[in-house]
Amino acid sequence: MEDYILSIIVSIIVGVISRGYMMKIDHRQYPSYPQGFLAHITLGLIAASLGAVAIPALATKEFGAVTFLSLAAQQFRDVRNLERQSLDNIEPTELVPRGTAYIEDIAKAFEARNYMVMLSALLTSLSMNLSRVLKLNQQLQVVIGIVFGIGTMVLLKKLLTRQLIGEIADVKPAKISFDGPLLTINDVIVMNIGLKGSRKIYEERGIAVEIIPKDPSGSATLSNIGQRQAIQHQAATQLGIRKDIDEPDFTPLARRNPHNGNLVMALIPMEPDIGLLLDVVNKTPVLETCRRKPRGKNLSEK
Repeated sequence: MEDYILSIIVSIIVGVISRGYMMKIDHRQYPSYPQGFLAHITLGLIAASLGAVAIPALATKEFGAVTFLSLAAQQFRDVRNLERQSLDNIEPTELVPRGTAYIEDIAKAFEARNYMVMLSALLTSLSMNLSRVLKLNQQLQVVIGIVFGIGTMVLLKKLLTRQLIGEIADVKPAKISFDGPLLTINDVIVMNIGLKGSRKIYEERGIAVEIIPKDPSGSATLSNIGQRQAIQHQAATQLGIRKDIDEPDFTPLARRNPHNGNLVMALIPMEPDIGLLLDVVNKTPVLETCRRKPRGKNLSEK
């Protein structure tokens, strides 16, 4: 096993780098810093170690060590469950919740990224050991291993990158108006606002968008309640929201126009900025569990 120390060390380093490459702490603050960040880097180190030792274990006929890969898969599924549970626990503290679909999407992403680390380390180790069999010098072995590892990392990240709302729909500013107590956006009734004071705030500070799907698949995806909840959460998180507990009038609500499948949504942010709202909605991820690809044509085309 001593002959494989170099490939194991390089593979572990490449694997950890690949986990860091996928790590992103943004406005969602998940994973949180520093506890969550450290936890995920540590899991990445474990996954990289498992991928790094797989080839040397097979080469030295230590088949028992390879069984740890199957145990790792079970552990990573447990990680997914822990991520889901953690987000479920803090969901009641959100003024505008993420929704179960968004939580499931985040949990799946963290599980998949551990597999990405393992594959990056595994292919780094495989390429280095093949180079060793070909009797290339150690420096060249390291270079080949790093190139294969980084190539795997970049390819997997591209494959795991989600679509954005801006890729499946056009997002445009919309007009807020009232029909008596009914809040309407581009003539689509959204909800009943009974208090005159609340209606006045909407008229003075409210901003709204209309999300127009580009095709039937986009229309079906946007009709999913989980996807709409994700859009509402992203908008409220990025722009801030003029809302406190037990103020349902100011909760952003995305409504679907049943005639053409378009979505409309109004928001009362702390600082009204329609340009920023358009940008946020465009960059909201399309959730994997919400994607739809219907065979038939859109009802509006019939």
